[in-house]
Amino acid sequence: MHEAPPRGATETVVCKDGKARYVYRTIKARYLWQKIMRNTYETADPGVMFLDTINEANNLRYCETIAASNPCGEQMLPGYGCCDLGALNLYRYVKNPFTHEAEFDYEAFRRVVPGAVRMLDRVLDATKWPLEQQKQEAHLKRRIGLGYLGLANAMAMLGLSYGSEESAEFASKVTREMRDAAYMASVELAKELGAFPLFDADKYLEEGTFASTLPEHIKEAIRKHGIRNSHLLSIAPTGTISLGFADNASSGIEPTFALKQYRNVRTGKGEERKLWTADDHAYRVLKMVKGEDADTSVIATALELSVEEHLRVMAAVIPFIDSAISKTVNVPADYSFEAFSRIYMDAWKSGLKGITTYRPNEMTGAVLMTEEEAKGAGKGEQDLRTDDPDRRVEIKDVPNVVDNLRWPSRPDVVAEGVTYSVRHPQGDFAVVVNHWQNGEKHPLEVYIAGNEAPRGLGAIAKALSVDMRTDDGAFLQMKLDSLINTVGDDGFEMTHPATGARVLMPSLTAGFAVLVKHRLNEIGALNEHKASPMMEALFSRREPKTGPNGGLGWHVDVSNPATGDDFLLHTKELKLPNGQIRPYSVWLSGTYPAALNGLMKVLSIDMRVSDPKWVAMKLEKLANFGEVRGDFLAQVPGDVKQENYPSTVAYVATLLLARMKALGLLKGAPLARSDNTSGVVDVGAKESREVRLGGKQCPECGAMALHKVNGCESCDACGHIGSCG
Repeated sequence: MHEAPPRGATETVVCKDGKARYVYRTIKARYLWQKIMRNTYETADPGVMFLDTINEANNLRYCETIAASNPCGEQMLPGYGCCDLGALNLYRYVKNPFTHEAEFDYEAFRRVVPGAVRMLDRVLDATKWPLEQQKQEAHLKRRIGLGYLGLANAMAMLGLSYGSEESAEFASKVTREMRDAAYMASVELAKELGAFPLFDADKYLEEGTFASTLPEHIKEAIRKHGIRNSHLLSIAPTGTISLGFADNASSGIEPTFALKQYRNVRTGKGEERKLWTADDHAYRVLKMVKGEDADTSVIATALELSVEEHLRVMAAVIPFIDSAISKTVNVPADYSFEAFSRIYMDAWKSGLKGITTYRPNEMTGAVLMTEEEAKGAGKGEQDLRTDDPDRRVEIKDVPNVVDNLRWPSRPDVVAEGVTYSVRHPQGDFAVVVNHWQNGEKHPLEVYIAGNEAPRGLGAIAKALSVDMRTDDGAFLQMKLDSLINTVGDDGFEMTHPATGARVLMPSLTAGFAVLVKHRLNEIGALNEHKASPMMEALFSRREPKTGPNGGLGWHVDVSNPATGDDFLLHTKELKLPNGQIRPYSVWLSGTYPAALNGLMKVLSIDMRVSDPKWVAMKLEKLANFGEVRGDFLAQVPGDVKQENYPSTVAYVATLLLARMKALGLLKGAPLARSDNTSGVVDVGAKESREVRLGGKQCPECGAMALHKVNGCESCDACGHIGSCG
C-alpha cells in the first residue's frame, strides 16, 4: 500500500494510523514469507524485524511507532532517530582468567555503568545535528544505547563454552546487572538534569512495556523522580572498537569468530589490500596462562556452534535489553531450507526483536577469514566443492556440438502455434510458441509480441528458440525449469494454462516459462526419455559451487543511458581438467530489467556445454538483438573507440564474446553466425512465398526484407518477427 495512487487503481484501505492508502497489490502472506526466507537463505539478506514485538514492548509506544532500525539492527528507531551507542569491555572484569579461581567482578562492573550512561547522555547535547528534526527527536526522548563487547572472551576465561546452558545463565546475569545499573543511573541523572521531555510515568510503566518488567524499586524511583533517557540498552556489533581498542576482543554478543583471524584491509594505496593476522584476545591470554600448546576447546568459535546454541544466548539476553541485539546466527551451507525457515519462527517465539543469519553462499564475500581459508586464498587456487555429483566437473569430448542444431537460423517452414495473452503491471504482451510438423510436432520458436512487452523477455525468447531447434527435450526441460524457479521483484498473477486458475507467479520470467513449458508439453516436445546429446555435452549438470576459498572470476561495468541500465556483469570461471579456463556462470548486480536474470540463467547453462562454440553461437545471435530506443554508444572491448550497440543485451553478449576470445576459446573452426544458412533442411513440399525486398534489414538473416505485417515487423526472407505494436 502507498499514499500515492497507482495508475488506474481506486481501492483504498484505512490503516491503523488512520490514514487511507491505495492498494497497489494484494498477495498471500505465506508467499511473501517464503520469498523472504528463500532470499535470505541464498544471499544472507534481508534480515527480519518482528515489528509487533518491538512496538508492544517499546517504552514510548504511547508517542511513537517503530518501523525501522539502524543498519545493524540493534537500535530500533523512529523517524529522525539517532544511534548513540557505547560498549563496556566484559573481559576486563574477569579475575584470574583460565584458572579454577576465575570469577567475574560484578561490583566493579556495576560501578562503571553510571559513568557510561552519563557520557552517552552528554553526547546528545554535544552533537552538531545535521537536521533540526534530528535534534528535536534526540532531545525529546534522549535515547541512548549502552551495550558490551568481549562477552565470548569473558565466557571462555571463566571456563564457560559459548552456547552452553551455563554460558546463557552468565550472559543473562551480566545483562541484567547492566540493565539495573543503567536505569538507576538514568534516574539519578533525572534528579540532576530532569527527565526526558516526553516522559509520562503512567504510560512509560504501563503493562507490557519494557520498563514495566523492571524491579519494583527501580519502577518506584522512576515514578518519583522520572528518568533521563527513554531507552538505555543496545548491543551493537562493535567490530571496529573490538579490534582497534580492545585487543581484538570478541565483538558484541557474538562468539569468537576464529582463534586466529585474517582481516582483509585496504592499505590506503589505491585499491591495494593486505591480509593482516590477528589472534583472538582470549586465545592470546590462554597461551600466556597455560602455554602455546594449551587446550583451546573452551573457546567455542562461531562456525562450530549449532543454531540452537546461537539462539540460546540471544534468548537469554533479550529480556534485559530495551532496544535490540545485533547478532548473526551462522548456519552451515548444507542446512535444509525447511530447517532454516524454522530458525526465524523460533526466534519470534523466543521474544527476539529481529534476527540475521549467515549461510555460506556465492553472493556474499568476507572481511574475516579463518587461518585455513586465508592460506587457501593466498595460493590463488580454485576451490570447487565435490559433494554434489551433479556439480562435479567432467570434460566431455563433444567436438562441434553446434551440429546438434537442425537449423542455425529459423528455417523456411510453415509454422503452427498458439498465442498466450499476458497482463502484467509492466505492460501487456503475448507469448507466441510455434512448432512445425513432419510426422511429429517439433518445437520451432517462441517470441514476444506487443508494444508494451517488458524489456528482457524478448532476449530470453530468442535464446530459447535456438534451443528448440536442437529438438532435445531434456535440454529444453532443464532450461525451462531453471527459468520457472526464477524469483524477482516483478511477480504477478496470471491464469495458469493447464488449470485455468489464477495463480501467483514469483516473477515475470517464471510466468513466461510456465506458458512455454505448457505448450511444449502439449506437443510432446519435452520427452526426457529420448537421447539427449545436449545434456551429455554438459561438463556439469548443475552450476559448480566453490568452497570458502573462492574461485576465479571476471567483472565489467555496463551502463546504458538510453534505458537507465547500470550494473556489473560477472562471470564465475574455472579451470577444466584439460587446463582450459572457462566461464561457467554469468550474472548481474545493479539496475536492469529483472527478466535479464532469466537470460543469465539460460546462458549459464549454455556455458557449461563442453564445446565453447555452442555458447559463442548463442552470444553472436544475441549480439544482434535490438530494442526500440535502446541503442547506445559504448566502448568496443579491447579498443579505445566507441560503437553503437542495438541494446544492453547486445553489448553484454559482445563483452562475453570478447572474454571468451581473450581466454583463447574461439580458436579453430568458424562459429555459426546468425546469417549462416548452411544446414537449412527442406522439410517437404510447401508453397513458395514471395520475398518482398526494399524493406529494412532483418537482424536475423541480414536480408532487406523486414516489413510491417499486422502491426509486427516480419521478415519475408527468414520469417523473423521483430518489434510489434
